[in-house]
Amino acid sequence: MSKQFEQELRCSHAGETGAVWIYRGILATRPTGELLTFAREHLAAERQHLRFFEELQCCYRPSFMLPLWRIAGFLTGFLPAISGRQAVFATIEAVETFVDQHYQEQIQTLATHVLRDSEKAILAGFEQCRLDEVHHRDEARQRRSNELSTPLRLWATLVGAGSRAAVRIARLL
Repeated sequence: MSKQFEQELRCSHAGETGAVWIYRGILATRPTGELLTFAREHLAAERQHLRFFEELQCCYRPSFMLPLWRIAGFLTGFLPAISGRQAVFATIEAVETFVDQHYQEQIQTLATHVLRDSEKAILAGFEQCRLDEVHHRDEARQRRSNELSTPLRLWATLVGAGSRAAVRIARLL
C-alpha cells in the first residue's frame, strides 16, 4: 500500500474517531426528543465507520493525536448542544459538508493509482462512509432553521477550518 494511501487511512480513522466523540459530546448534555434520536442514530453510524477503519489498522499507523481528536470531537458536539438544537444541526451540517468534500477528494486522488482489489474495496468503503455523511448533512440541514445567525455562521466556519487543519495534521501525525 502506498504511503499516500496509508496517510488517507490514518486521517479518515482520526476523523471518524472525532465524529464518534462529537455525538458523545452531544449526548453528554442529556438531550431529549428529536435531538436525542438524531444523536443516537448518527453515533451508531459513526461507530460503524470507525470500526471499518479500525479493521484496516494492519495497513496504517493510527494518528498519534487520537487523544486530541477525541477531545476536539467532544467539544465540537458538547458546546453547540448546550447552546441548543439549532447550533447542533448547524455544526453537523458544517462538519459533514467538509467530510463529503474530503472523502470525494480522497477517492479521486487514490483512484488515480494502480489499485489492487483490496485497495478498490477500501475505496468502496470510503464511498459508503461518504454517502452516510451526506445523509447526515442533509438531515441536519432539514432540521435546522433556514437562516443561521451570525454567531452560528462564524461557528460553522470555524468548524470547517478546524476540520481542514485536523486532516493535515492527522495525515502526518
